Amino acid sequence: MESNSVRETAFIPSPGKDGAQRSAVTEQKNSVLQPDAEVKSGKRGKPGGWMRWLSPGLTLPLLAGILFLVLWELQFFHSIFDLKKYQLPLPSAIAETMKENFSLLLSYTGYTLAEAVLGMLVGSGIGFLIALAATAWPRWGGGSLTLVAALNAVPIVALAPIMNLWFGDGIGSRIAIVTATTMAAMAINAYKGMAAVDPLALDLMHSYAASKSAVFRYLRIQNSLPYVFTALKINATASMIGAIVGEFFFSSRGLGYLLSNSIKVAKMPLGWSCIVLAAIAGVLFYLIVERLEKVFIKWHSSARS
Repeated sequence: MESNSVRETAFIPSPGKDGAQRSAVTEQKNSVLQPDAEVKSGKRGKPGGWMRWLSPGLTLPLLAGILFLVLWELQFFHSIFDLKKYQLPLPSAIAETMKENFSLLLSYTGYTLAEAVLGMLVGSGIGFLIALAATAWPRWGGGSLTLVAALNAVPIVALAPIMNLWFGDGIGSRIAIVTATTMAAMAINAYKGMAAVDPLALDLMHSYAASKSAVFRYLRIQNSLPYVFTALKINATASMIGAIVGEFFFSSRGLGYLLSNSIKVAKMPLGWSCIVLAAIAGVLFYLIVERLEKVFIKWHSSARS
């Protein structure tokens, strides 16, 4: 009995010097393992605040744009292409004109942007429905896509008088022009996404006795979403082009109308102000669509890059 009690007490750590050494060793291990835990969790080395914006994808285009504007202001391009200031106004003159006509330009930009957005939504919706029908009935699917592509090949300058005759000289004619110019990109891309499904996934759905509507809902439409957003990004800029060109012919408002009149009366700074605002609106429209893509298709590899 005595020997057993001696053995049991031999394994009890003393609370003196040995305990202090063990606690010190434990703290040292924790301090060593702490950076590894931070690295694994992805928190260490993560830039914060404004440092996140200093990436090559943003700084390089920004620096290139600043350099372009500086060379333009110093009349570098005027000397190369033998241009006069009334032919290519300086950025300072364009900025001054935009400041003086800010309310007018803002109102006309909103009008043109409304035409582009509404026309793109209608055209993309019709194109998606055509892709759905072409996938559901493949026998005539190729023919329908060919007709849409043929419509898209018609120049906008030829569509503008026809749409004005059909829908009047209001905003409806420009929406119709944008609709006609954005259908093909959506129809072709969405059809490609619905048709290019994984055969193994399709066999799996058939093995579960899934209906045709279920296959479309859970497989074909889901697989087409990256292609759909690609078409939307294409249409975001194409819709601005269609709206502005349509305003050249029959309109009393909009950037295209103001740009056409400015060129006729040789007010080039005002005309270039319309061009700058049209470019800014197109870029913002594109960035909104790109942001929506990352929200709605988080599962796709393009949204995680």
